[in-house]
Amino acid sequence: MTIYYPKSHYDKNYRSEVFPLLKPFIKGTSFTDAERMTMYRVSEKDFNIANDILLAEVCILPMSWNYYVKTQQIPLAQACINQAKEAGKMVWSFISGDHGVKQPDYDQVIIFRLGGYRSKKGQNYMGMPVFVSDYLSKHNLFDTYLPPAYTENPLVGFCGQANPSKFQAGLDLINKCWFYFKSVVGLHVYEPEALVATSYLRAKLLQRLRDSEAITDQFILRSQYRAGVTQGKGTHQTTLEFYNNMLASQYVLCVRGGGNFSVRFYETLMMGRIPIYVHTDGFLPLSDVVDWKQHVVWIAPHEQDRIAEKVLSFHSQLTPEGLLALCRRNRELWANRLTLDGFFKSVCKSMTV
Repeated sequence: MTIYYPKSHYDKNYRSEVFPLLKPFIKGTSFTDAERMTMYRVSEKDFNIANDILLAEVCILPMSWNYYVKTQQIPLAQACINQAKEAGKMVWSFISGDHGVKQPDYDQVIIFRLGGYRSKKGQNYMGMPVFVSDYLSKHNLFDTYLPPAYTENPLVGFCGQANPSKFQAGLDLINKCWFYFKSVVGLHVYEPEALVATSYLRAKLLQRLRDSEAITDQFILRSQYRAGVTQGKGTHQTTLEFYNNMLASQYVLCVRGGGNFSVRFYETLMMGRIPIYVHTDGFLPLSDVVDWKQHVVWIAPHEQDRIAEKVLSFHSQLTPEGLLALCRRNRELWANRLTLDGFFKSVCKSMTV
C-alpha cells in the first residue's frame, strides 16, 4: 500500500504519539529496511511512502489526536483532513492512551483506538491492538510454548493487580465520578469513562473462579500495577512470574484496566493461551473479519456472575486435541493479524476487498 503523511507534523519530542505504522519510517534519520524488519517486521515493500498525496491510497495523520489537542494544533490536523478530502483520499487517525480525547467525526476519517465504547461510536472507529513484543521468540520458547496437557479441570491463570478492598473500590469510584463530571461539563478534553473500579472487578471475578471446585486456579495477586516496579520492568522477577504463570495455564482472565481495553488480552494470544475475555463494550480489532467468540471464552456484561460456569462449559466442549489446536490458532492469530505489520496488512486487505 502507498501511504502519504505530512512530514512537517512530526514532533520528535512526542515520539510516543506517532501513528504506530509510521514509527518504522520516522526516527530522526530513516530506518534501513533491515532495521525495520528486525524491530517492526515492516519494510518499504509492504508500505511505500509517497511524497505526493495524489499518489497515495491513504493519508495518515502522523501524530495522535491527543497530540493535536494537547499542543493546540487542531487546525493543522483539520487542514490535512481537508487536503485529503479534496484529493479524494481516506485519512487514518488514532487516539492513544487509556482515555480517549474527544475527536469530531469526519466522513472520510477512520479513527483507530485501543479503548472507548463500541456502542457510543460510529462505524468510522476501529479497534486497534496493543502491539506487544514476542516473548516466545525472544526467549526461544516457540517449540515448547503449548500449554500443559488437557485436564478435566481447566487451568486458569492470572498474575496482576487485583484489590478486593471495598474501601479502595469506593475511592476509585469517587475518582471515576470526578473524571466523568469533568468530561461531561467540559472541564477536560477526555471522553467520559464508565464508573467501574477495575481492580476490584478483577478481584471479584477471580474469587468467583476460585470458589469453583471444578476450576484449578493459579492466581498471583498484586496490590499495585506491575507490583510497583517502575525500572527494569522487562527483566524483573515479576515479569518472569507473569509469563511463567501464563505458560502454566490453559486460560487467562483478561479484564479491562484504566482504559476500556486489556493489554493482557494480547499478551495471552501472543503466548498461545485462551483469554477469558470480560466484554465491557470495548473495541476489538478486525471484528468484521475475526470471529472472536471462536478464540476466547466470551463473558458478556450480564454473565459476570456466571463466569465459572461459562469457563467450564467452554472447556467441556474441547477435546485434548481441540485445546492444543485452539492455542495454536490463537498464537497464529496474534502473529498474522495482531502484530504491527499483520494488523495494518489486514486493514489494507479489507480496504481492497
